[in-house]
Amino acid sequence: MDGLKSSKKRIIGLKQTIKAIKEDKVCKVYIAKDADECIKNNIVEVCNGRDLNIVYVNTMKELGEACGIEVKASTASLLKD
Repeated sequence: MDGLKSSKKRIIGLKQTIKAIKEDKVCKVYIAKDADECIKNNIVEVCNGRDLNIVYVNTMKELGEACGIEVKASTASLLKD
């Protein structure tokens, strides 16, 4: 998760991440392992067929902290340069 907190080119949250993936703006997706199954399945389904690096993070709390926010996050992504 190097650079996720300091990157200005990050998106946090399911809806925003899905929108950016569909617009082909994302290079890497982070998914919390303890997120609801429907959230994980939804994001993985959107990623299928795309050349994206998916990184699984142990907890939503850990992902939120990596993003520099004080709340949990189920998913986040890094935008392409």
